[in-house]
Amino acid sequence: MHNTVEDKVIASANKIFADINNAGEKKKFCTCDQCRMDVSCYALNRLPPFYIVSNRGASRVQNENFDHQQQAADIVALIYEGLKRVSHNQRPNIDHSKASSGVNTGSTAPVYNVPAIMGRIFNGTNFAPLSNAEVELLWEGKPVVMKDANWQNPCRIVSSNEGNYSFWPVADPASGVNKHKVFDYTVRVSAPEFETLTHFFKIPVASEIRTAGSFTLERTFKLPDLYMFPPGEAEQNG
Repeated sequence: MHNTVEDKVIASANKIFADINNAGEKKKFCTCDQCRMDVSCYALNRLPPFYIVSNRGASRVQNENFDHQQQAADIVALIYEGLKRVSHNQRPNIDHSKASSGVNTGSTAPVYNVPAIMGRIFNGTNFAPLSNAEVELLWEGKPVVMKDANWQNPCRIVSSNEGNYSFWPVADPASGVNKHKVFDYTVRVSAPEFETLTHFFKIPVASEIRTAGSFTLERTFKLPDLYMFPPGEAEQNG
């Protein structure tokens, strides 16, 4: 299943970003890879999708004339709208100095694609989602490197997160395809007025031919809900 509108948006964004670079307007708009993705995401979230599930569907998309010109105009307008918004609200944790290449540079060497790790933290005294907490993912006692700068480690939980945290570790090199490895991870949670919580878990992973390029909920590892208590209360409730 594939959303054909995504192809059109990415192609239009790549062309517009290339035109900006060629015209020397990089001071006006940021053209780094991260901003290109953010602009594409901005446009896609405001366009109706068009899905296909086979080569017959792809042929139908090519042959049917369902307002192609209007759709193309809408895409371009949304990309420029997104450019203005994204350029004025750039992600602070990203290196914006490199111009967009428009090319997926993901590795094609065998790797262990560790799934995204997700979980929730609760206040053990009232079962409310915990806020103002810091969650860290460790491997062999050291912070795990994330896939890119959009995934933070440690992850900061604020009230709007409703206790949710997530990590996506960078792919680990493998010696071949279909090799198996178990990753022993530790989640460490700290919050004011609560005892530090440590949770150990394992994720078995089979190696694949290339690095996973995009996030999907089907490739996630869900941790059990974790509960934090003020000093001494965990023993009383245990």
